[in-house]
Amino acid sequence: MVRVGLATCDREGILATPVKTLSRDAKKNSDIRVVVKETRERNAVEVFVGLPRTLKGAEKASAEMARSYAALLVVAMEEAGLQVPVRLIDERLTTVSAHQALHAAGLGSREHRKVIDQVAAVGILQQAIDMQKARNANVGELVRAQKPDVRA
Repeated sequence: MVRVGLATCDREGILATPVKTLSRDAKKNSDIRVVVKETRERNAVEVFVGLPRTLKGAEKASAEMARSYAALLVVAMEEAGLQVPVRLIDERLTTVSAHQALHAAGLGSREHRKVIDQVAAVGILQQAIDMQKARNANVGELVRAQKPDVRA
């Protein structure tokens, strides 16, 4: 709702690294445009969006927001002429893990806010990379462009 963390990985798909944190701009979607730009410039082959679920796997309002964000991203990618799949990946505990890692690194809670979204994005991407390698298959839920509901 507030920030979007960006991460990338090397060409071999081994190690995820942080890129930047964007402020979410729900009115103008300038953050979506930045993600599309980064996707193009980095020649990304896939984009993962974290899907926040409860520990029991349920989806609440934040998951719906992530789904909407991913759908907006798919449309923006298509409008930019990019054929890059966008997939939703379960992000349970990534923010908790990110906070623990930052705390272990000696950063105080105030400093966490500046980088937590990047660290969480790295965790989400690394999880996707590792799962794809282990399964030798794509992971996550493929997001498709939503077609307008046209009724006669």
